[in-house]
Formats: sequence, C-alpha cells, structure tokens
Amino acid sequence: MGFRISSSSSSSCFCLQRALLPPLTAIATSTRALRRSNCIPSCSVSYQKFVEFALDETKRHTHLIPSPLQEKFSFMNSKDVKGSFSMLSFEAAKIRLLRSLIIQTETMQVLDFTVFPKAEYDVPIFCANFFTSAKTNIIVLDLNPVHDIINQYEYKEKYFKSLIPLGLKYAELFPWGGKLTSESIKFFSPIVIWTKFTSNPQKYDILYSAFREYYKVWLELICKAVKETDESQIFHNLEAQHRYLTWRAEKDPGRGVLKKLIGDTLAKDMLRSFLFNGVDELGSKTFNDYFPQYCCQEGNLNKKGNIIGKSFENRPWNARGEFIGNRFSNWFCIFIYGILHVYVRLLL
Repeated sequence: MGFRISSSSSSSCFCLQRALLPPLTAIATSTRALRRSNCIPSCSVSYQKFVEFALDETKRHTHLIPSPLQEKFSFMNSKDVKGSFSMLSFEAAKIRLLRSLIIQTETMQVLDFTVFPKAEYDVPIFCANFFTSAKTNIIVLDLNPVHDIINQYEYKEKYFKSLIPLGLKYAELFPWGGKLTSESIKFFSPIVIWTKFTSNPQKYDILYSAFREYYKVWLELICKAVKETDESQIFHNLEAQHRYLTWRAEKDPGRGVLKKLIGDTLAKDMLRSFLFNGVDELGSKTFNDYFPQYCCQEGNLNKKGNIIGKSFENRPWNARGEFIGNRFSNWFCIFIYGILHVYVRLLL
C-alpha cells in the first residue's frame, strides 16, 4: 500500500485514521539494527522508547512519509565498531523534517530528536538533546522559537503564554544546568529544560514524562497551525529557520563526539545533511552573514571563536515567562548614564 497524504483544510487538524497507515519498514529495520549492535551502554536508560512514543503519537495526528534522507542515514557503526548510530527521518503535511539519532557506545548514549515545521508555519521547533553516561546526564528539552521571543511580544504570546505553567512544573524538578551564553539563549524558550543530573531511574522517569508532555503540546500547536499564504511571511519563516540551522550546524556541542566516533568528514556530512538538513538548501546566507559579531576584532574573540559576553548561570526568565536576563545590563547602563550626566553638568 502506498503512502498518501490526506487532504484537509489548513486550519483543521491534519489527521489520518491509524488503520490506514501502513507499517513503517524503516522503523522496524532501524530498531532491529540497534538491537543487533554489540553496544551495551553502562547507563540504565534506553532512549529508543522516547522515539517510539513520538512516532506513535505523531501518527495519531498526521500521515508520516519516510524522508529521502532515510536511504543514506539509517544505521552505521563507529570507527572502532564499538558504537552504533541509529537514524530515522520522516516528512508530513506540515512537517518539513522529523528526524532522530540515537548513539550508543559502551560508555554513553545520546538522543538527538528534532522536528522542523514547514516554512508555511511559524510553529516552534521541537528539540530534545540528551546525553547520558554512567555518572551524568546533560539534558536540553524545548520548543525552540523560530522567531525572537525576547523582543517580539506577539510571537511569545502566541505560542508560549499558555505553556508557562508546564515550564514551571519541570523547572522545579530539573534545576537550571549552568551557564548558557547570551548568543545561544536567543534560540531557547521560557519553558526550556536545561539541566544536568546524576544517573538514576527516578530522574529518567521524570524526563520521559517531560518528553511526552512537551511533545504532545508541540503536536497540538502544529495541528492547530493555519497555513500561511503571505509570501513575505513565508520567506520570513524560512529565513528564520535557516538562521537557526546555521547556528546549530556551526555551534552544536556534539560535533566533537561525532568527530571522535566517525571521523571529521562523516561528522560534517551528518551535521549538515542530516541533523541540520536545510542549512545548505533553505538559504544562501552564511554564518557570518547572520552573526556578524563573530567577525569583530580578534581581541574580542576567545580561542573557540565565541564572543566573550554575558552568560546566564540562572534561568533568565521569571515565573511569568518574562525575560529578565538584561536587568543588570539595563541597570548598569542607567548607572553609567547618570554618572556621565552629573559629570557633564559639573563641566558646564
């Protein structure tokens, strides 16, 4: 039975009866490959159930079609054959790309699961990046905003106002994970879960609960989203997503792990062609075009090419979802302005 996209109005939920959805051979193949691998990680969590839940839940709302990327990116071993890479990718009526990557080695497990909406929809990007070893976990779970929510009130109100209680619920359970730079914070929402914790079953259960709740919320948003017809707004959405991809492809913290496991060439291909697919197709602007501040004088750059600027050691949003990260900067500017004002009056 072939794959068919059901036709429906853009404002209605893009649903398909589950009985009409054929078995997804790609899922079964990838799952078997993962089970065949010789990698038995020392950590006690399996991220396979996270992916299976997301796929099952997505199929309740839309008709998934295997992405052409699935032919190239499905399964591979690391250079030392002690690690495995399991990949899946799909498309749908409102989804440009749903893709997942699970890495398993003897000492760690990684989940990178992201869903990108099509440019006709300004819905946030679902993002789950989990790193687990025997002793520690580094977690990012969020609905990454496509547009600026620090300065654009309307977009934040549209998608995040009603979600603040959900974010507060898990902010209490998962403390802020430490410093995030002022550059990267722009790609996160007020409900982001950014945390670190030692490995234990209870935390994994809570993380699984958070993943399910966040993903269900995201599916509701994409389901209700109305297709944009204004060409200028579609272009605006497309450029915003390309900017996001450009940042992630250049600054993704997993780059070093990929290089170590599969080599520089394959790592670059996986980053640009699979994980952040679209960075070479959706736009022609470069990293320096979007982020010219990285081209400033050498004295303002550190050795890693990151701007030496403010970092946030604590959650920079308050309980109402308002960004408070600039409060010190604003106060400092007022203070300096006051001193200058007094100095000028004394001179006069």
